[in-house]
Amino acid sequence: MIKEIKKIGILTSGGDAPGMNAAIRAVTRTAILNNIDVVGIIAGYQGLISGEFISLSAKSVRGIIQNGGTILRSARSVEFRTVEGRKKGIENVKKEGIESLVVIGGDGTFRGANELMKECDIPIVGIPATIDNDIYGTEYTIGYDTCLNTIVSAMDKIRDTGSSHNRIFFVEVMGHDSGIVAMNSGLACGADLILIPEQKNQLEKTRHFLAERARQNKSSVIMVAEGIKEGTMAIAEKMKKEFTQFDIRISVLGYIQRGGSPSARDRILASELGVESVNALIKGEKGIMIGRLHGKNRYEPFTTAIKMHKYADSEFLRVAESIGTYTPTDD
Repeated sequence: MIKEIKKIGILTSGGDAPGMNAAIRAVTRTAILNNIDVVGIIAGYQGLISGEFISLSAKSVRGIIQNGGTILRSARSVEFRTVEGRKKGIENVKKEGIESLVVIGGDGTFRGANELMKECDIPIVGIPATIDNDIYGTEYTIGYDTCLNTIVSAMDKIRDTGSSHNRIFFVEVMGHDSGIVAMNSGLACGADLILIPEQKNQLEKTRHFLAERARQNKSSVIMVAEGIKEGTMAIAEKMKKEFTQFDIRISVLGYIQRGGSPSARDRILASELGVESVNALIKGEKGIMIGRLHGKNRYEPFTTAIKMHKYADSEFLRVAESIGTYTPTDD
């Protein structure tokens, strides 16, 4: 069913991801092409509550496709988690004349959108943007490809230092519940060991690996997802005490993984999903996330996207082992 919409609101929420600006640009320009006004909501769901809105035009989104971060800014809102907070947001949206919303972010963003839809009749469509790439219903999320490239670049430099001084580097990358980032970036840069939350007994397997490395007297780079149960720091400190022949160092890449100009792939993905989000609203869709799978757009209900979780593919573990990366598998 074709729905006549006069005004769309757009916000970015949760952690920023390279390519969010490209998505904002695509949503804005597609809406304008369809004679729909666009309102930017500053600082995510908190902006709904405070009523911090700005008008977006084709001119205002010019020259942002190459910029990292988000021009609409992002914030985590404790108040929005309450019924009273969401009620304020709904009142401000209706007062502004916003008839539909496009939300850009990760699973937390979609949970917020799902709760909002339970309490109002405003159609909402989501665009997945998170460097973790852990959203169910899409092969890639906006920001993931840029994140991988950033990590690989940093790892190449760390490896140069490690081999020069015969050091063991534990490099921690983002990934609370999923090892997708660690697994794929580790594979891409030839990490010698990859530790991810999906596996158990990481301490013992690290000990076994370093015992082998000690006999070979070789430097190593160990890629670690921040969400592993034992903790990067705890494992590294124990290994320092057991393998005194090695100079063991820890490097936490931190927020550099979120920043930087988005890759071509992220810009293209953001543009595709941004255009489709507006088309979906015009068709009368609501309560869905726009994903991309097998080269085609996919509509995934919020309820499924937030209930299901995507983890590191075991096939990549086998690939890593086949080409020389020691990736311990569960016993």
